[in-house]
Amino acid sequence: MQEIEGKQAYFKCEYLSPTGSFKDRGTAVLVSCLAGAQVTEAIEDSSGNAGASFAAYAARAGIRAKVYMPDSVSGPKRAQIEAYGAEVVSILGPRSETAQAVLRAAEAGSVYASHAYLPQVLAGMATLAFELVEQLGRAPGTLVLPVGQGTLLLGAHLGFQALARQNMIPELPQLIGVQARACAPLWAVHEAGMAGLGWVREGPTLAEGIRIIHPLRGDAVLAAVETTQGDFEVVEEPEIAAGRQALAERGFFVEPTSAVIWSPLVRRLPGLPDPVVAVLTGSGYKAGWNGDHKG
Repeated sequence: MQEIEGKQAYFKCEYLSPTGSFKDRGTAVLVSCLAGAQVTEAIEDSSGNAGASFAAYAARAGIRAKVYMPDSVSGPKRAQIEAYGAEVVSILGPRSETAQAVLRAAEAGSVYASHAYLPQVLAGMATLAFELVEQLGRAPGTLVLPVGQGTLLLGAHLGFQALARQNMIPELPQLIGVQARACAPLWAVHEAGMAGLGWVREGPTLAEGIRIIHPLRGDAVLAAVETTQGDFEVVEEPEIAAGRQALAERGFFVEPTSAVIWSPLVRRLPGLPDPVVAVLTGSGYKAGWNGDHKG
């Protein structure tokens, strides 16, 4: 728990997961299902964290992993994937090119262990909701988190819905998803409907983990936010770098993707329902750091 501008907020440190990111929640369930189906080899595509998580859990399960990823992905993430013994396939171009490359491989017959497509991942992500209620002794009033594909937001929402159906929590938390303005399709549609997609570009951003121009479950993510009277926020690149520094000065060493939450959290905290929880999704060890804090 931290005091920010006179009000308290909680930080959920998902970067303490075994591979350094929240992706482990979904991967644990997904790989267990693959192992149960006696899959021996599978492919995945990733901007880094999902690939590292899949490579680690696949290694433990005896599954040969091949991870497709953009050539521009941070070196530490690539090294982590390779350390687990997975094969890395680098794809030139933006994140969307990697998604197309892995789909072609899947169409050719490879088992596609997608963290975006497969529903087992959402079941794993739902455990975030269960854990938060257990730790807080109640449901959060607000949950603030980075959003790319939106699997963590959507999985958490499903978890809170399950708890509400069992009368274990009285109401659902407000969900606030944060995107980088360089690639913010969910924010754009939330603000302006489908016409907002005309604003969207797959631009370069420090927040490489949420550079997703076509979220596969975008409609469901938008509906989850709207159902909870939540919102979407966008941040500019200088805000991401400044947020990473501000979090580091409070003892939280996170990658830039996690740092997108800082500026909206500070700005909106006084008006958010308590308790407010912000999710720090990935470790700072996964991304470089230099003197001017540009990522």
